Amino acid sequence: MAEWKQKLFGCFNNFGICIVTYFVPCLTAGKNAEAVGESCGLYGCLSILGPVGIYTRAKIREKIREKQGIEGDFVNDCLMHWFCGLCALVQEAQVGTGVLSLNK
Repeated sequence: MAEWKQKLFGCFNNFGICIVTYFVPCLTAGKNAEAVGESCGLYGCLSILGPVGIYTRAKIREKIREKQGIEGDFVNDCLMHWFCGLCALVQEAQVGTGVLSLNK
């Protein structure tokens, strides 16, 4: 199984994505969802709804992991978004799926 291309706290490897995620995390969450075939608008909005947001962001992380062949489980995905939500969003955006135009 593969591993994440960037470490969880490798947020500053792409400063553009880091800044966008810090100020508008729903945009990064929506674009991450769009990269795996889900609705950008729907998942962007759901991502800001507390526990619902944690669950939906973890589901998208799970889909990204499966698409990239990255080892992990849903419980770990939930914990990542509970404790390190912004870092997890940036890490997902950096997997090279064309998530944000800033990822180039």
